[in-house]
Amino acid sequence: SSQKRWTLEDFEIGRALGKGKFGCVYLAREKHSHYIVAIKVLFKSQIINANLEHQLRREIEIQAHLRHPNILKLFGYFHDSTRVYVILEHASGGQLYKQLQAQPDKRFNERRAAELVKQLAGALVYCHTQNVIHRDIKPENLLLGPQGELKLADFGWSVHAPSSRRMTVCGTLDYLAPEMVLSRPHDHNVDIWCLGVLCYELLCGYPPFEAPTYEETYHKITNAIVTVPAFVSEDAKDLISKVSCLWYVDIFNHSHMAGRSSLNTGVVVSVCDYHAEGPGFDSLRGQS
Repeated sequence: SSQKRWTLEDFEIGRALGKGKFGCVYLAREKHSHYIVAIKVLFKSQIINANLEHQLRREIEIQAHLRHPNILKLFGYFHDSTRVYVILEHASGGQLYKQLQAQPDKRFNERRAAELVKQLAGALVYCHTQNVIHRDIKPENLLLGPQGELKLADFGWSVHAPSSRRMTVCGTLDYLAPEMVLSRPHDHNVDIWCLGVLCYELLCGYPPFEAPTYEETYHKITNAIVTVPAFVSEDAKDLISKVSCLWYVDIFNHSHMAGRSSLNTGVVVSVCDYHAEGPGFDSLRGQS
């Protein structure tokens, strides 16, 4: 059967959920099913002026084909003479960034941090098996579902990378991997680096390479200068120190994860089997 062609008439548009550089996201309800979604409305003129048509097309194509509980679903899109409308899953918990800022000391307890990092690792395992590199992981691009489950969103910088080591620099400086800061070729490992940076920020309340100037941040990233505060447990410190060079399976099996996360997604088991030969796997498997 041919795929349904959506129009604005199919939806009741509600309140604005957020505003971006090129448009807004609105809460909406599909009239026939009463299903609640989020609709991202983008202005064609702004997209064209910023020369981002290719990037938008790529974002839609990539995200529409990804199906994972920790990745925000993209149901479809349509357009009229002036705007593009992207139909997205509604993540009712909002931005992880906002929830993080609302915490005492702007950080989560270790159990919650472990839960979120584990969910993101699962989403990244899936992306990378689909040959997709996200390249812009940061708390602002992570949303939360109704049960507080993580939803990876905003695939604007993502790239389908069947055999690629890419040269473009994108993403946010605090979260950029050294090879991207240095404009060197990069692959899916840039996402693993970001996972480590996120793990640090969730536990500490600020990103590891934060500095007053661009130059100082650049220096800290390229030299991997990380200071972990005393209140972080030894287990969590160990995970942070290893994460940028670990295979995911090590992250899943690390004692910080095992001890503090109540979540045990099906993907963990398959990934553990899949990467059983990964470097460093045996040395970490025995940790308690």
